[in-house]
Amino acid sequence: MKTQAILEIVGQETENSCIRLSGDWTLSNLTIEPALQKRIKQVAGDTKLHWDLRSVNVLDSATALLLWQAWGQSVPVGLEIKQEHQRLLDKWQSQEVPALDSPIFSVEQTAAYLSQRTWEAFEQLLNFIAILGQLVLDSVNLLRHPSDIPWSEISITVYDAGVRALGITALVGFLIGIVLSYLSALQLKLFGAEIYIIDILGLSVIRELGPLLAAILVAGRSGSAMTAQIGIMRVTEELDALSAMGISHSLRLVLPKVIALTVSLPLLSVWTSATALIGGMFSAQNTLDISYQQFLLKLPDAVPLLNVFIGLGKSAVFGLMIALIACHFGFRIKPNTESLGNETTNSVVAAITVVIMVDAIFAILFMDVGMP
Repeated sequence: MKTQAILEIVGQETENSCIRLSGDWTLSNLTIEPALQKRIKQVAGDTKLHWDLRSVNVLDSATALLLWQAWGQSVPVGLEIKQEHQRLLDKWQSQEVPALDSPIFSVEQTAAYLSQRTWEAFEQLLNFIAILGQLVLDSVNLLRHPSDIPWSEISITVYDAGVRALGITALVGFLIGIVLSYLSALQLKLFGAEIYIIDILGLSVIRELGPLLAAILVAGRSGSAMTAQIGIMRVTEELDALSAMGISHSLRLVLPKVIALTVSLPLLSVWTSATALIGGMFSAQNTLDISYQQFLLKLPDAVPLLNVFIGLGKSAVFGLMIALIACHFGFRIKPNTESLGNETTNSVVAAITVVIMVDAIFAILFMDVGMP
């Protein structure tokens, strides 16, 4: 059974006083009772005291190091200790414990760190521009040679990133529509303007929330999968095999993903917006007694058609950026599992951040466009 670590001073008022340790002197016991560490450092300063460790049942290496440092890295005179515990002290006595330097703020180190991070960001930007430029060259080449279009890769990516994402986007869109409708209804009831729930839901969902929700879900779901797929090909040396066979990475890996997401994400945004409006209609009918027929008849007047095209255009740009970012971080993966996890995480974070930034740019550019 585990016992506590006990420190007591025997014969404190006599010349033959000593410090007796007993119990289990382990790192876990010292963690539970941090006052013991301070007590050891206090009594270790008195060189007249003798140390008796014969009653110690368990002494681990970490606690032996703590005692060794408290004694000033030397064995006190008259130490009484078991033979098996003496070996731990001999171990620390035979090797030098490195001193830990306290961190000091340095302007040079800070400047070097910032310059390194800036250069890494600039290098990533150059690589991203290179991928984009190669994509443009491949697109021009395919316009001249339509028979080289990788239809099978495009169709597979459309299925994986688009068709298989219908379920999760529908669920999230429906729930967001219910929440948005319910919260708006609580405020509109105060002013007797319940009918304007249709305007609020229509504009916010079709113009902003639908495309944004679909893009974020695709970035987290499909973007990470694309990055991991290219990373696994790096780990298994499939990318090297493609290069050895003279097969273009951008034509077979980047271009199909970009085309597939650029085509499928606008369709997913329409699907997400539709399910969100269905959820909003359901909530409006239950909270504000607005029938489904009234909601559908009022919706085209409340939301100009131009908002639909703005949402589709944003979604296409979102899909393009998500695919490019996923491929960019995929080619940055080194042939080890740690890099695979780090770059996949960076891909998702960067894609979601860029999607929100692009959405803000669209909101500023089309501020007065499509408003009723």
